[in-house]
Amino acid sequence: MATTWDERYAGDEYLFGTEPNAFLVSQRHLLQPGLNCLAVADGEGRNGVWLAQHDLQVLSVEGSQVALDKAKKLAERRHVRIDFEQADLEHWEWGEERFDVVAAIFIQFAGPALRAQMFASIKRCLKPGGLLLLQGYTPRQLEFKTGGPPVAENMYTEALLRESFGDMEWLHFAEHDAIIREGAGHHGMSALIDLAARKRPV
Repeated sequence: MATTWDERYAGDEYLFGTEPNAFLVSQRHLLQPGLNCLAVADGEGRNGVWLAQHDLQVLSVEGSQVALDKAKKLAERRHVRIDFEQADLEHWEWGEERFDVVAAIFIQFAGPALRAQMFASIKRCLKPGGLLLLQGYTPRQLEFKTGGPPVAENMYTEALLRESFGDMEWLHFAEHDAIIREGAGHHGMSALIDLAARKRPV
């Protein structure tokens, strides 16, 4: 899989642009300086860099070395410090109660089995009171064809998210259509699903 993404990220242009995801920006009021944050499958770093610009301590994990190299360049241009790690998320050690924030933005390369594993790992690695910020596509995205994998099973529904994160405190949830402009990779009218949720204290 890393080889495939290396090919997608090749070239000077940033596949998903260099600006942060709009949903992530909309949840800025939930973020505080100094929080320890995991940016999952962070690609070329647009979201991790933005989080670091707001004084979070960011670990950006990504499978593609090509993407990581571009992310490092973006961090240098924006004058922020980020910890980068190349990893296969199927085998990566997420840890337990390690992060204050997990940003999981369009991580829909994962099919149902890997997704279940990753969602469980996300909950486990969050500290009590920790924050999950997640955005993805719903199955209706297959009609728009403006980004994301061309398979319905990788998409998110409210029922899926409630099954996976229903034991967390939901701070914000929305299903909506919106035009997004995130480089060539995500461009045009899109069927989106957003979730901001907090892990309940033990």
